[in-house]
Amino acid sequence: MRQSHSSVTDIEIIEDFSATARCDEGFLRVKRLRCRNRRADGSSSSVYRVDVVDRPRLDAVSVLVYRRGAAGLLEILTRMNLRPAAYFRKDQRDAMTVPDPGAGYLRVEEIVAGLLEPEDKGEEGLRRRAAEEVREEAGYPVRPEDIQLLGGSFFLAPGILSEKVFPSAVDVTDVKQEEPEGDGSPLEEGTLLHWRPLSEVLDACRRGDIPDAKTEVSLTRLLARLG
Repeated sequence: MRQSHSSVTDIEIIEDFSATARCDEGFLRVKRLRCRNRRADGSSSSVYRVDVVDRPRLDAVSVLVYRRGAAGLLEILTRMNLRPAAYFRKDQRDAMTVPDPGAGYLRVEEIVAGLLEPEDKGEEGLRRRAAEEVREEAGYPVRPEDIQLLGGSFFLAPGILSEKVFPSAVDVTDVKQEEPEGDGSPLEEGTLLHWRPLSEVLDACRRGDIPDAKTEVSLTRLLARLG
């Protein structure tokens, strides 16, 4: 396990400028649309509102970093990252229809991931970006050709998010780890890296201790591939 020197205990809101911010600026872009359904017989539905959330980079790649440990058992590398949106759920406990014992998640455990840049075209671009994210976030200098693509991409919240995630994996059993350089963002302060058995990580996903969809999807797809 690796940890930065800083240990974050809270995220302080300095200003909430939601009321004055444009919906088409900032990291997330919200399109507020009026739509109607067009039918095969030429008729239309009533007009209704739709909100669509985009990011400056449309899609992302995730990478399940694994190795073969004692007796050949698979071990998975996870990261504990600061996730403000998950953390601020604690301020909406009254709105929860089902009590959430984890409300107030300061960090969320998940696998390596990163946004796809405009130059990351096709399968070659996916592999190149995945290898770069593994080097930056986990410290393993893998090659694009080492990346295993884990099937088709998937939506995380298709009712509002346009983003799709392209899942992949990489075996780092014989790769020497270096110090992850990160991206210098405050959101990476105090990031933890943790190796543990695949079965333990999958069980944690199913219990909700790891509430990250891309992690569970990637685990099940890797298991299907490895048989």
